[in-house]
Amino acid sequence: MTKWAFLLTVVMLGMAPSVGGQTTPVTPRETSAQLANPPANALSSDLQDIPYSTAGGHPLMLDIYQPSEPSSALRPAVVLIHGGGWTSFDKSTMHTMGMFLARCGFVAFAVDYRLMHGNENLWPAQLDDVQRAVRWIRANAAQYRVDPDHIGAFGHSAGAQLAALLGMEDTRDNSDAALAKYSSKVQAVVEVSGPSDFTAHRDADDNAFLATFFGGDYAQHSRIWQDASPVFHVSKNVSPFLIMHGTQDEEVPIAQSQELADKLRQAGALVKFVTVEDAHTFRTPEARKRLALETQAFFTEYLRPGDLK
Repeated sequence: MTKWAFLLTVVMLGMAPSVGGQTTPVTPRETSAQLANPPANALSSDLQDIPYSTAGGHPLMLDIYQPSEPSSALRPAVVLIHGGGWTSFDKSTMHTMGMFLARCGFVAFAVDYRLMHGNENLWPAQLDDVQRAVRWIRANAAQYRVDPDHIGAFGHSAGAQLAALLGMEDTRDNSDAALAKYSSKVQAVVEVSGPSDFTAHRDADDNAFLATFFGGDYAQHSRIWQDASPVFHVSKNVSPFLIMHGTQDEEVPIAQSQELADKLRQAGALVKFVTVEDAHTFRTPEARKRLALETQAFFTEYLRPGDLK
């Protein structure tokens, strides 16, 4: 089996998302993908549960997937952000994508972030955490042989919303003196099945959940709802975007991705919008193969330093 055939087989077998509870359109509360374990010899370095910060007295962790082949050059990195409606699941759901990207020459960092429980960890705790993770990666780039100027973000569902904001805005909360000099903005974004506009396509269940998540309903806190929506951060200066969405998605309307892609194009930003004949979690082997190939090609184009191409 060739290297690329092996890689695609891993992704196609290991990235099949398991569907959890039913969700409302704009608040994807199901898992983004409970990924299968990779072959034991797939990586030479798979570092788990590395603390990158603390929140509420509890450590925030990340897993690191590194290429097995030695290299004297610094490598591009990708931050992997899981879904789960900002309330469930963890970095382990990004295991196979981390392995796949490492085999493609990237250093992948699957990150945990604070999850909302009742009235705890409301927005924007999640954004603050993933921005802190990017700055931690830059601060520790030399240790993991990462090029700090070539970092991307991949996210699915709720994680896609967070990944999108990483490519649009720099640090919101810069109170951590140890990381203050490092940017949290990434250089490329793969946004998969993500909500992009919380002010549109809502129903009663959406409104109830988002009113709690954002600390108040839209009439009271419209600025917060808009600040959390990637479509309100579009400009010509955002990072390049690959947006992928299933035409049969019943959890997050494809209109959300269409709106984001349209506004990025109108602003003159670099964007590729790919639709796939599948559901929210890309269940078929064909859809997962397309996701893998598109992701690898996109990050190779926009993250690879010239001497690694």
